[in-house]
Amino acid sequence: MEDKQQEQAGPSSLIDNTKQQITEKPSHNVSEDEEDEEELADHIKNGPFVPGPLLSLKEQIEKDKEDESLRRWKEKLLGCLESDLDGQLDPEVKFHSIGILSEDFGEIVTPLPVEDNQNGRTLFTLREGSRYQLKLQFSVMHNLVSGLTYSNTVWKGGLQVDQSKGMLGTFAPQKEPYVYALKEDTTPSGALARGVYSAKLKFEDDDKRCHMELKYLFEIKKSG
Repeated sequence: MEDKQQEQAGPSSLIDNTKQQITEKPSHNVSEDEEDEEELADHIKNGPFVPGPLLSLKEQIEKDKEDESLRRWKEKLLGCLESDLDGQLDPEVKFHSIGILSEDFGEIVTPLPVEDNQNGRTLFTLREGSRYQLKLQFSVMHNLVSGLTYSNTVWKGGLQVDQSKGMLGTFAPQKEPYVYALKEDTTPSGALARGVYSAKLKFEDDDKRCHMELKYLFEIKKSG
């Protein structure tokens, strides 16, 4: 519970307040303890707060169908039209490609999902001590996806050597795909750092729905 802000008072005001407390009965809001007791009593009497039903975006837009300006504002805010939506409640994130940006070779883009003949193959090779970024292209359908996060775990020789996590954010359905670059990273250096690595890239939302899990290989080679 937030602390109540009290106005500063001079000596005369304090005296008047003291007299008033002696001559008058205390009010219901005289202390936070009483407020807590009242809230507890209301909770017992009325039961816990129950949120309203989850609505699809289509239902939310249709609620204001008679208000043309509000409906258009919602469509503009969401980046989609009512005709593009269905009644599905759960959002769907479809990943189109994963790219690697590097000073070594510029950019390499791999379409998703990865074809069966590419499983177990090295998707890209980097020099030791080089900077790189992973870049994703994806679409959001049906409803807002909230709190989309990623985790990227890397192994070498069966041992986990790195793990990074991050927040992508909340995304609304729209016609054009989103393009998002993960934070820049630097490959390790030295003889022990060279070789082939296995990795797993995973995307989840606030409700722990897994929208993609990609296993891939990459190689770090000697610089120069």
